[in-house]
Amino acid sequence: MIKKTLPSIFTVLNLFLGIVAIILVYTEKPSLAAVMVIIAMLMDGLDGRVARALNAQSEFGKELDSLSDVISFGVAPAFIMYVVAFSGLNPPTAWITTALFPICGALRLARFNVVEGIPGYFIGLPIPAAGGILCTLALFHQEIHPYILVASTVLLSYLMVSNIKYPSFKKVHVPKPVIWIAPLVVIGATAVAFAYPGPLSKLIFVPLVLYALYGTLQSFRKRR
Repeated sequence: MIKKTLPSIFTVLNLFLGIVAIILVYTEKPSLAAVMVIIAMLMDGLDGRVARALNAQSEFGKELDSLSDVISFGVAPAFIMYVVAFSGLNPPTAWITTALFPICGALRLARFNVVEGIPGYFIGLPIPAAGGILCTLALFHQEIHPYILVASTVLLSYLMVSNIKYPSFKKVHVPKPVIWIAPLVVIGATAVAFAYPGPLSKLIFVPLVLYALYGTLQSFRKRR
């Protein structure tokens, strides 16, 4: 029973952290909110691998994962950005930009669920990567002009629904013994995230941006 439900437990934790992130940003704790999204990314990375390692994949788990991702990596990062950077802009710009990001994220997940992809690749920037970049950019809202953040949000929204190919690491093998220590890894990562919220966000930001740029550059090269 535990074997079959473990992947869904990670997915529900992912969803829980996304909801907590939204609550935190409205209690004026955007740094902690961004950390919640980053930890949710860790959960999201584990649930699919755990399901494959334990042969516990299911349609229910797939749908639950998509619904959770919309909240944790679509709605939560968009609200973080709105509260810290967009709330002072004119309402149409702020509202449309904020809504665009989770809408494009939902469209990307819907396409992923119904359209057969290319083995070894994602079509469009995965929503966890886009959400991770957006919530980290929000932490630097005082150093970046609001309209640059608007443009970045629109660009990330476009990349999610684009046809650009991004490498998938889903086939990376995870030994079964490692699965059972995964909760300890999560606890350790959470402790580090709370102890060093700023540095952790910056460390996560760099590989995510490189990943987003990689797919885009590869697409341009193939068109030339």
